Amino acid sequence: MKVYVLFLLLSCMLMGTAAALEPQPSVSLPLFPTDVLGYKDLAYIPKGHVRQNLDLYIPKKSNGPLPLIVWIHGGGWKYGSKDPCPILGWSRKGYVVASINYRLGQDAKFPAQIKDCKAAICWLRSHAKEYKIDPDRVVAWGESAGGHLASLVGTAGDVPEWERGHVEGSSDVQAVIDWYGRTDLTPVSVDPAFAGSSCAFLLGGSGHQVDELARKASPILHVSKDDPPFLIMHGDMDEVVPLRHSQSFAKALSGLGVKVKLLVLKGVGHGGKKFLNPEYIKVIDTFLTEHLGRRKTARIH
Repeated sequence: MKVYVLFLLLSCMLMGTAAALEPQPSVSLPLFPTDVLGYKDLAYIPKGHVRQNLDLYIPKKSNGPLPLIVWIHGGGWKYGSKDPCPILGWSRKGYVVASINYRLGQDAKFPAQIKDCKAAICWLRSHAKEYKIDPDRVVAWGESAGGHLASLVGTAGDVPEWERGHVEGSSDVQAVIDWYGRTDLTPVSVDPAFAGSSCAFLLGGSGHQVDELARKASPILHVSKDDPPFLIMHGDMDEVVPLRHSQSFAKALSGLGVKVKLLVLKGVGHGGKKFLNPEYIKVIDTFLTEHLGRRKTARIH
């Protein structure tokens, strides 16, 4: 009897594992609020790299079109994933939330990462009607390496070789939220201390051989008066990406008349839950409302 029961338990476990491994292109996710519809592992490059996919979270009860938030994860361009998505709660506030993967440095060197981010945004726009998206209200939001890429999406709309594009799509965004992203990668080409850094890993080397590539990868060197509004958040105790990156970036943006708000978090390091404290959520909501609009308010869970 004990052997039979053990067999049943093992069978159930194996069946559960197999089910979990099956593709789930469109599911109502049980771990999330019942009023959110989740689409998992949507390929934004048909038959592309395994990392070229995204998850999509849509409020069920709204007919749309809704503003779109594109979340870009961090991880030093070497780690990280679209899942879990820390800003999923905004899908309960009347936003469509897309959490994207992109090729990491071990998969392909820069500019593969920004090409993927732009391709994902283009794909989302080309499927706007299908997923209740308002193609004229899109924000890029990222943390750390994702903050760097979000900032590059916002400032480098005029680099044609980075556009994969779709017939109906565009990679332009109407706003950017940058959480402690690196904005100037040029030191990797002149400072030997950066030879083993994540920046060198991203670019595939250091020193003068990557000088041009490092400049192209630096959001601060793409700033123009046509850039979208920015909300930049950075901890003053950040030892991974120094605060001066965001300070210089904000100054460069404002100097050309771009709307930018720099929020310095006192006593906060590189990331963490404090970035979603109630007082900061209020700042984020105000920024999104001003530049994208929203349909309703709800608590973040």
